[in-house]
Amino acid sequence: MAASTSTKLHRADGIASTASAAATAMQPPTVDLLVLTFNCAKALIHAGVFANHAHTAFANHATGLPDVVVLSLQEVAPLSQSFIGEYFLNPYYSRFDEAVNLAAQRFQHGPRKRAGGAAKAASEPIRSGISGLDADSEGRRRQQDEPEKVYTLIKAHNVGYTAILLFAKDPQHIRHLQHAAVGFGTAEMGSKGAVGLRALYDVTGDGTQSTELTFVAAHLAAMEYNLPQRNVNWAAIMSGLTFENPGVTHDERRTPETPTSADLDDDMDENDGESQEQRGLLHDTHRREQPQVQQRLHDISVFKPSSHLFVAGDLNYRISTSSPPPNATFPSEDPSSENYYPTFLPQDQLTHERRAGRTMHGLSEASVQFPPTYKYDVLPKENPDADDEHEDQVPWEFASHRWPSWTDRVLYLEVPPWVHANSPSDSDPSPPRIDIDVLAYDALPLMRSSDHRAVYFRALVPLIPPEDMRPPAEGDYGTDPRVKLPVEVDREAWSRRRVARRKELVTGWCALLWSTKEGAWMMAVLVAAGVGTWWFYNAG
Repeated sequence: MAASTSTKLHRADGIASTASAAATAMQPPTVDLLVLTFNCAKALIHAGVFANHAHTAFANHATGLPDVVVLSLQEVAPLSQSFIGEYFLNPYYSRFDEAVNLAAQRFQHGPRKRAGGAAKAASEPIRSGISGLDADSEGRRRQQDEPEKVYTLIKAHNVGYTAILLFAKDPQHIRHLQHAAVGFGTAEMGSKGAVGLRALYDVTGDGTQSTELTFVAAHLAAMEYNLPQRNVNWAAIMSGLTFENPGVTHDERRTPETPTSADLDDDMDENDGESQEQRGLLHDTHRREQPQVQQRLHDISVFKPSSHLFVAGDLNYRISTSSPPPNATFPSEDPSSENYYPTFLPQDQLTHERRAGRTMHGLSEASVQFPPTYKYDVLPKENPDADDEHEDQVPWEFASHRWPSWTDRVLYLEVPPWVHANSPSDSDPSPPRIDIDVLAYDALPLMRSSDHRAVYFRALVPLIPPEDMRPPAEGDYGTDPRVKLPVEVDREAWSRRRVARRKELVTGWCALLWSTKEGAWMMAVLVAAGVGTWWFYNAG
């Protein structure tokens, strides 16, 4: 697929020219960010194939590599590995680590020549007879020939099937890293859920060139008819995805001498003759504490006022609330067709619900100019002997039982309006706007391992220090979620997550024991040990 035109697209030299113009306009420095979302279909990726696609994302409308790369992954692994997590997900994470760095190395140096052929074969007999010292030297030489990693995997975190990976070219720039998770699948487990990372990106180390970044990877409810549930899932993210324990935050703000509202009501029931004056004083205490508590809860939510926010994932919004009938007309990639895919975009649920204020509150999206990203049926290879990495294009057709839809998206919060208004300019009474400069927003070609197409978003994000991002005490900024939360933070979110996590572990281990070869061996060993123990005691 030809690269689509994205919002504020640049020529190949666009980054350099933009940087120059920004400096002239007294714009702040920026961090070059790439966010990519991909539904892995519970399969190990082919690192070479994914690297080919990541290279496309790196090269589109850019002359350099991004400073930060974030992967939002859904259905990252089978149920047992996903629900147990930790060690069992490392093989899946390592494939992405390998792929991202391979793509970066190709971008910097071009494709590496493969060792092999006649030259390699001819050299084998000679090398087989070299001394141990020479072999050590040869090993060191090979290590030196291996290109160094461009990106460091700073953090990988998951909730069930959904994972987020944070890479940085310079890991020293990532500080104060936090993570969060919320599940809203069955029994609040991670069959569906969201996971977040938050960090300070600090170039200088003293905060003068820094900004706070919040990333959310999400997988919302599937099926066409589940539109209301997707909105409920988003509400769960707003209320339950917290980067510190909201229960502890609330308790710390309330001193032992300060009773709760329930305590006040109980006391009044027991002492009906108590003066209204005392009751009023107690409520005054709560009113004085309430703004501090609410601000603290706001700060640990996804809408922290001092942070940029990016939400990426398989959000599952469709173009209909019912399945397609037989012989339904599907979108076409042919620009000359009357069914060219942009004609279906006005039916997109996400755009309708977002504009109606029922989901993705306050978030913006770059112009969608790519085909539907779901659901694809992968067809057999045209050349059966070709390996996946060198297959030019995966043949496909849309699955007949699902409406082709733009399920995979990346959204973000614009720079807040109070930052625009407060931008310093000695010579210009109307200071320039400070914006997130979107370089590309596009879908990648289909990969054989999934029925989704990956989507990537690349932007230059201004380095605005957290203290400058906070809203002023006065000003009318409407329903901006950084000023007024759309929903209250759930103060029991962490305690419910702990309960759900225990259920995930039980479910994951049961699935591992009953549905995998490793589990079968473990069961066989346990059964053998049990039988042996029984025989030993009864034989005596």
